[in-house]
Amino acid sequence: MVRIDATYDGNLRCSATHGPSGAELITDAPVDNMGKGESFSPTDLLATSMLTCIMTIVAIRAESKEIDVAGMTGSVEKSMAANPRRVSKLEIIVNLPSNLNMDDRAWLITEGCNCPVCMSVSESMEVDVTFQ
Repeated sequence: MVRIDATYDGNLRCSATHGPSGAELITDAPVDNMGKGESFSPTDLLATSMLTCIMTIVAIRAESKEIDVAGMTGSVEKSMAANPRRVSKLEIIVNLPSNLNMDDRAWLITEGCNCPVCMSVSESMEVDVTFQ
């Protein structure tokens, strides 16, 4: 179990501390929702969690078979819906190294798409993952 503590700092900003490491992060409400947009919003963190979880699982699985995925990159685009305000879609791109053989590539794609964050989000959110 991991504990994360958060404090509301005012002006639609929160500070959170990761218990095990002491690392801190700040969230701000986005500009289109009365905030300053000076940091990640909570829904930005959801999108970031999905992308980095996929990439982390790919790297863990690759390491288990001594597959080099150094240089892997990715991006995520988040779309919001209204009534209720929620994340409606995540468009994720993961750029795998071009030197992977087809079997390793296919296996890593399957593994990455089974990351814990992917398995935890609501089915009402569309998730489109593309590996390049």
